[in-house]
Amino acid sequence: MMRADLLIRGGTLVTEHELLRADLAVCDGRVAAIVDPDGFDVRAADVLDARDRYVLPGVVDGHVHFNEPGRTHWEGYASGSAAAAAGGVTTFCDMPLNNDPPTLDAAALAIKRRAVAEQAVVDYAHWGGMVDANAGNLAELHAEGVVGCKAFMCQSGLDEYPAVDDAALFSGLIRAAELGMIIGLHAENDRLTSALAARARAAGLHGPGDWAKARPPFTEEEAVRRALLLAREAGAVVHFVHLSTPAAVRAVAEAGRQGVDATAETCPHYLTLDESDLDRLGPVAKSAPPLRAREEVEGLWRCVLDGRVDVVASDHSPCPPEEKRRGDADIWEAWGGISGVQTLLPVLLTEGIDRRGLGWSAIVRLTSGNPARRFGLYPRKGALRVGSDADVTLVEPNQEWTLCAEDLLTRWPISPFIGHTFRGRVEATYVRGQAVWRNNRIVAKPGYGQLVLRGTGGVEGA
Repeated sequence: MMRADLLIRGGTLVTEHELLRADLAVCDGRVAAIVDPDGFDVRAADVLDARDRYVLPGVVDGHVHFNEPGRTHWEGYASGSAAAAAGGVTTFCDMPLNNDPPTLDAAALAIKRRAVAEQAVVDYAHWGGMVDANAGNLAELHAEGVVGCKAFMCQSGLDEYPAVDDAALFSGLIRAAELGMIIGLHAENDRLTSALAARARAAGLHGPGDWAKARPPFTEEEAVRRALLLAREAGAVVHFVHLSTPAAVRAVAEAGRQGVDATAETCPHYLTLDESDLDRLGPVAKSAPPLRAREEVEGLWRCVLDGRVDVVASDHSPCPPEEKRRGDADIWEAWGGISGVQTLLPVLLTEGIDRRGLGWSAIVRLTSGNPARRFGLYPRKGALRVGSDADVTLVEPNQEWTLCAEDLLTRWPISPFIGHTFRGRVEATYVRGQAVWRNNRIVAKPGYGQLVLRGTGGVEGA
C-alpha cells in the first residue's frame, strides 16, 4: 500500500505518446506514482474522481502579456493568472513588453518579479527583451533564468520597445548564440508593412480589412526567411512567435531540416478566425500579424496535423475597452491584441480534436511538452511523470458549452470567442498537487504561484 496526498483516480491519462487508464498519486507537490487502478492500493488524503475525464499535464503557455508593472489596468497578474487557471494553464511565460519598464535588463526583471510574487495563482516564468540598444544586457537576463529574449522585426506599437534592424538583430543573435540563449522573434517586414499602412491611410482606408491588407502574408514569410538566414550564420537558437501563415511555418521546418535550431509557434486565433471575423468583429479581432484568409487558416491546420508547428500559445494581449473602441471609426487607432489564455485549450479541443481529428497526445505535445522543453522547464513542467510537478488539467471531453462574457476571468471580458460553442471543458486545474481551479471558481490564494527558472527544470528554491 502507498500513501499519498492526492489520488486522481479513474481517469484517462494523456501523455505525449499515448492514452492510458491509470491513477495518478501525488506527494509533496510532485507525481509520486502512475499506477494500474486495478492492481495497486493507494490511500490518499484527497481523492479526485476522474472517471470519464481526461487527465492532461498542465498547459505551459509560452506567450502571454499580463502587462504588469505599469499597465496593471490592462490586465495584471491577479486576473491574468486566474484566467490561465480557468483555462487549464499551470505555467505561463510572461513577455517583456506592454509593462513599464519593459524587461530589458536585470533591474527591470527584478521589478517585474516583485510585482508578480504575491499575486499569481499558477506558476510563471519570464521572457527578457532584446531591442536595438541592449544586446549588452542579454547576459545578465540569461543569468537571471529568463526563458529567452524577444525581439521585434517590426514596430511593437510601443516607443519604449523599438524594433531591431538587421544589423542589430544579427549582433544580438551572435551574442545569444554565445550564451546559449533562445531569441523569440516577431517576424514581419517592417519597411513593407509601414509603407503599405501609410499608403492605405493616405488613401482614407480605415476599415478592419485595410489593416489586414497592409500586412499581407508574404511580409511574414519574408521576415521569417531573412531571420532564419541570420540565425544560421550566427549559429543562434530562434523561436518564431505567433506565426499566422503556413508558408512561414514551412520555412521554419525546412530550415530545421537543414540544421538551423528554429521552432514555430502559432495561436488559437490563427487556427480558428479569419478575415471575415475581422470584418465582423472589428477592433476586437485586431492583431499583428492580422487574421488571414480561410485558405491560410486551413493551410496552418495542415501544418499542425503534419507536425510542422512546434508550439501553440495564446499570445494573450488584452487591453481596456477604450483602447479597442478607438478603432471603431479608424482601425489604425485600435490596440492590436487578442485575449486568449483562458480559451487556448478549449479552442484546440474543439477545432483540433472534435473537428479535424487531431490526437489528444498531439495537444499535449503542442501545449505542454514542447514549450516546456523549448524554454528549459522540462521535465518539472510539461509532463506527468514520476518526479515532475503535479500540474494537472482535468478535462470533461464531451461537454458542450458556449462562452459568455461573464465566464472570462481576464480583467476586461473582451474576446473574439464570446458566443462560440466549444466541445471539451476544463473541469479542474491543479498546480503542484493543489487545486487552483475547481467547481467553476478559483480556489487558490493569490501568491500560490511560484517562479520557474530556465535550465533548472524547476521552481526557485525547490
